[in-house]
Amino acid sequence: MLCGTRYQMLLLSVTSLNVSSNATSQDPSVFHKLQTCKSTKEIKKIQSSNTKISSVQHTKIISLSSSPIPSKEFSYVRSLFCQIHDPDITLCNSLMRCLLSSKCKEYALLALLMHVEMMRKGLVLDKYTYPLVLNACVQLRELRHGRSVHSHAIKTGFALDLYVMNNLIRLYGVCGCVGSVRKVFDRSPERDLVSWTTLIQGYVDNGHLKEGVELFFEMIEHGLRADERMMVVVISSCAKLGDLRLGQKLHKYVQGHKLNFDVFLGNALVDMYIKCGETDIALNVFREMPTRNVISWNTLISGLAQRREFKQALNAFNEMQDQGVKPDKNTLVGVLNSCSNLGALEVGKWVHTYIDRNQIQVAGYVGNALVDMYAKCGSMDDALRVFGSMNTKDVYSYTSVIVGLATHGKARIALNFFYKMLAIGIQPNGVTFVGVLTACSHGGLVEEGHKLFADMWRVHKLTPQIEHYGCMVDLLSRAGLVDEAVEFVENMPIEPDASIWGSVLAACRIQGRVELAEHVTEKLVNIESEKDGTYILMSNTYASVSKWRDALKVRRAMKKRKIKKVPGCSSIELDGVVSEFRKGDKAHPRSKDIYATVEQLKLHSIGTEAFSNGNEPLIV
Repeated sequence: MLCGTRYQMLLLSVTSLNVSSNATSQDPSVFHKLQTCKSTKEIKKIQSSNTKISSVQHTKIISLSSSPIPSKEFSYVRSLFCQIHDPDITLCNSLMRCLLSSKCKEYALLALLMHVEMMRKGLVLDKYTYPLVLNACVQLRELRHGRSVHSHAIKTGFALDLYVMNNLIRLYGVCGCVGSVRKVFDRSPERDLVSWTTLIQGYVDNGHLKEGVELFFEMIEHGLRADERMMVVVISSCAKLGDLRLGQKLHKYVQGHKLNFDVFLGNALVDMYIKCGETDIALNVFREMPTRNVISWNTLISGLAQRREFKQALNAFNEMQDQGVKPDKNTLVGVLNSCSNLGALEVGKWVHTYIDRNQIQVAGYVGNALVDMYAKCGSMDDALRVFGSMNTKDVYSYTSVIVGLATHGKARIALNFFYKMLAIGIQPNGVTFVGVLTACSHGGLVEEGHKLFADMWRVHKLTPQIEHYGCMVDLLSRAGLVDEAVEFVENMPIEPDASIWGSVLAACRIQGRVELAEHVTEKLVNIESEKDGTYILMSNTYASVSKWRDALKVRRAMKKRKIKKVPGCSSIELDGVVSEFRKGDKAHPRSKDIYATVEQLKLHSIGTEAFSNGNEPLIV
């Protein structure tokens, strides 16, 4: 269905049932009747009752002042157009403009078919026709037809028209022909801000981000002043490049030229600063924005979550709620992602309730985010319940369940889901195999793990990455096959990282393989000499076989190199608020109460121990 007011100037080639001079002389009221029509239905009625109308030769555009036009009426419009023996170019342009304004590919195709019909009838195109046809080519990504139009425009001289040239640049940019984009631009005798913006957009959209930003500065040197739209394009490029210095330079340009700090420009700046790691500056820009929309909040929340600032992301979501801004699907996915990583189950459940209350379909990325959140927050039953309620499931849905089940030690169930996924024709990806191999590792399924690892590249044509090799090493190490794990690592086609050697070292500690542990430690120290984990594991390995002196040497080596053990961190969620605690941490606002409670618990445990030894319990 086409939208209403946008089509008020609907050319009724339809109605433009050209009324011939003979017909009008016999019935002069026909023109008046046509001009007062408000829908194609009324036009058809007049047509059926006035057979003389079909013999017409004059074309006329009738303004429709109300009512949306159903898409089925365009076939009627086109049939009338094909009946006109001598169509007027203004009428054709109007009809084409109407078709293209719907932004529907079906109508864009009709516009191109119209253009073919116009050429067949020998109609002379004007400077307004070429941009319309090129617009249809852009909507359809129809490069071949676009090149034909370009050739025709060169022959007729319209290729030098600024408006035509801008549309040619846009077409080649959308179709990925960056070389052609530059050629058209360079050959143009005239360029305006739209030309430069379209040129830069063409480079940026095709991945030439740095070149696109360089073109911006080239434009500035030519004396042109950028507008808000162009600044959004170049600032977004800086966000993808992660170039903070360049982004700040562009921000200063916006401030120095007093450009309108609208919501689009604000969103681009917030996104740029977050992706460049400057979350504090991003928050300041966000606060300064005169207007914000749901995309602004999504940019902030999702950006913070991607930077692993999960608590700040949830705080931003709470503020969004306080200000009465209604979240959309993208907001909820960003919040659920933060809940997953924080273990904030209560907040995740609140989001689920919100989804149900607002009748948001639990499918696609929303459903996948819910499954992932419940799985990572330890509520696997809820994860499976959401998964079961999803009407459509994809590789991400199955992967979330498989990874969740694997993490919870339900190896066989995880593999059953994997085999079911294959049976219904869903192809696994690299993350799926991380989950599958993790399941084998946690379930001690060595033979099945070897087979699945081989199937990954042999059957599914997926090249194993470092994380997949890590899963295999972990599988062998957990199964006590330390020598086999070392052999596997030494035969890897890619360089093993610290996590892989760390798995082997952990297995050495469990089995008391001191000599092998020393060998692995040397490998680890060469990879990351400043990390505490290697030294701690080696020290514990010596301690496990009562080599206390050697364990002490490792601790002294840590002290000499000024390597400090990273304190462990635990978190707890209470009333939807996640609190984090580290050893010796006093940052929590109620730290005094917490430490006082800990002391009481200590005294209570002492009293209980005394009572169990036959003594009277201590009263605390």
